[in-house]
Amino acid sequence: MTFKYGIETLTLNKVFGILKGNTKGELTSEAKEKITNSRRKVETLASSNKAVYGINTGFGPLCDVQITTEETNKLQENLLITHAVGVGKPITKELSKLMMICKVHALSQGYSGIRLKVVERILFFIENNLLPVVPEQGSVGASGDLAPLSHLFLPLIGEGEFWIGDQIVETKKVLKEYNLKPIKLKAKEGLALINGTQFILAHAITGLKKMEYLLDLADVAGAMSIEGYQGSSAPFRDELHKIRPFKGNIEVAERMFMLLYRSQNVDAHEHCERVQDPYSMRCIPQVHGASRNAFYHLKELTEIEMNSVTDNPIVLSETEAISGGNFHGQPLAMALDYASIAASELGNISDRRCFLLLEGKFGLPRLLTTGGGLNSGFMIPQYTTAALVTENKSLCFPPSADSIPTSLGQEDHVSMGSISGRKFNQILENLEKILAIELMYGAQALEFRRPNTFSDIIEANFKIIREKVDKLEDDRLLKDDINAMIELVSNQAFNLK
Repeated sequence: MTFKYGIETLTLNKVFGILKGNTKGELTSEAKEKITNSRRKVETLASSNKAVYGINTGFGPLCDVQITTEETNKLQENLLITHAVGVGKPITKELSKLMMICKVHALSQGYSGIRLKVVERILFFIENNLLPVVPEQGSVGASGDLAPLSHLFLPLIGEGEFWIGDQIVETKKVLKEYNLKPIKLKAKEGLALINGTQFILAHAITGLKKMEYLLDLADVAGAMSIEGYQGSSAPFRDELHKIRPFKGNIEVAERMFMLLYRSQNVDAHEHCERVQDPYSMRCIPQVHGASRNAFYHLKELTEIEMNSVTDNPIVLSETEAISGGNFHGQPLAMALDYASIAASELGNISDRRCFLLLEGKFGLPRLLTTGGGLNSGFMIPQYTTAALVTENKSLCFPPSADSIPTSLGQEDHVSMGSISGRKFNQILENLEKILAIELMYGAQALEFRRPNTFSDIIEANFKIIREKVDKLEDDRLLKDDINAMIELVSNQAFNLK
């Protein structure tokens, strides 16, 4: 499969196809013409007497200082060097590659004025898995992700570092090995490279992909807990949800009904005396559904951003380049903060279901062990879910609600969206661990409902768990069991549909 940069619409599936090597991204003749035409416009603007920001002027608070043609090229190289001030641990290689993929698509739309040879060099890096080392901290998410994008593109000018396998190698050594010379940047090119939201965007993309799976897995974990608790399937009936028709709620209700379909265990207590279940079971469509709604909102905005031009200035013609704010990260920052709360809530309600399974009600032994007293059973893993839930709550402070002026006040309102993106992914990593523990609890609870059988999908997932984690009879070291469950979740090993 191929994807045409700058021509086709980029989607989550397509960007991951390029990332994994299943899809080849290419520059068609049409895209090359758009890039070349845009470059001609910049060269005309650069040679004019009119001051045009970022083309023949300084940057930021120096935007009112016009510079000579001779100084322009040096300025572009200085821009990358001076803005590469990120700190902290490197981002993942996957994020680095996603940033380059998204940047190539943006540059190929013909509004950035960059030369074709620069875009082709970035493509060479992508296709040969030459992934620049980018520190995770330092972007305020307005005027673009300046620091991380500077680190990302330092290798174009022979600076910075690459990942080669798991080793960090100096760019000069890598370029020499591939017989490549550093590129001398020209007017507007440095600015085109480092203005943009690709750091925020890459974090949104990776988070969405993970959250998409975890939303479905949360439904599976919830259904397994309901089976273990012998809860009711009535709250998932269509008649209830069509009179409050939120998209996410309806989907979750349908999924829950499917996950419990033809369960002998559910049928066995259809006429019991219990009137209603606790909220963490009864309200799964409303809570999980609200998180799905937040996911859909972020996905919509992310796919718009993937197909947008987010650098500055935007080159329209030989006589006009608009200095605007397309680099501002607020559209994604606010949605990322919303999605962070949504992901955190999936963990919050999961922990509550874990607690219910430990209470010793409705035929389940306390702490899910028949040898209570001598054995602590599954008492303590719920401490871990409680800790992770609280950690996620603390990560839900919205960075987009904050702004600290930079650039001597020229950049007086910033999005902090880079922090929103990083925290979103941290919350999702914690959610993986919480759901792993709930699934372990759910499988243990099902053992006490035998010989009843469950739906085909619950039985299949029970088998997956039991291949890695045995039923708990007497106390044992649970660390290995929990890690095995986390590995199943992170490897997306469960059946979801």
